[in-house]
Amino acid sequence: MKFYIWAGYAMTGIAISLTSAASAQPAIATDSAVFVERIENGSQRSLEPANRLSRGDRVVTIVNWYRMGGDGGFTITNPLPRAIAYQGSARDDQEVSVDGGRTWGKLGTLRIAGRLASPEDVTHMRWRVPAGTAARGQGRIAYSGIVR
Repeated sequence: MKFYIWAGYAMTGIAISLTSAASAQPAIATDSAVFVERIENGSQRSLEPANRLSRGDRVVTIVNWYRMGGDGGFTITNPLPRAIAYQGSARDDQEVSVDGGRTWGKLGTLRIAGRLASPEDVTHMRWRVPAGTAARGQGRIAYSGIVR
């Protein structure tokens, strides 16, 4: 599968946090690609490279990570562009922030001004990659959103 990176949406803000007790912490590289979900004939879904986005487009972002060396697990932190309203992740262990990355938790447990935070409130996402998964050398994380 070819991945196309839409330059206006490249995930340059991805941060890697290392969580290894070993002396040789992992060296990690990431890249990402953004796709637009299209629905044809009422139910047939496909993904196309996001060359241009319009309000209401459903997008899928795929973050690829590669462990270049070292041992142990790590954490990938990803700020969500303001133009995208978060919808969901392909992984259940994802944590989100609704306050710019200051606090973290599961959606449905975080609050803003006394109300439960909604998916549209998400500002950042993070995924912890445990040592066993990191040992495979590479992985992929996907999440979806809607263009505001």
